Amino acid sequence: MSKSKGYRSDALRSVHLAMADLHSAGVIDKATMRKFDVGCLTTIERFGSDDIKGIRETAQMSQSVFAKVLNVTTSLVSQWERGEKKPSGPSLKLLSLARRKGIDAIL
Repeated sequence: MSKSKGYRSDALRSVHLAMADLHSAGVIDKATMRKFDVGCLTTIERFGSDDIKGIRETAQMSQSVFAKVLNVTTSLVSQWERGEKKPSGPSLKLLSLARRKGIDAIL
């Protein structure tokens, strides 16, 4: 288990790590471990244009640098901030981590 994963809380991190040890020992199966993965890791949030701009400004980044961190185009970040498009998939997960843990969590 990588320490870089984003846990929703310290308590869930402890539970998840304990379950990972039980999985390694063969006490719980892969399907059960996947349920713990989903339950313990950072939840995905929905973001409005002001939320995205706020995350970027808190990180003190230009749209261009923020886009590089998220592995998207500057144009897409601009569209998110204007409310023309909504983030989805991996970008949504990265934004959730950045909001919850700070931009350093995804660098």
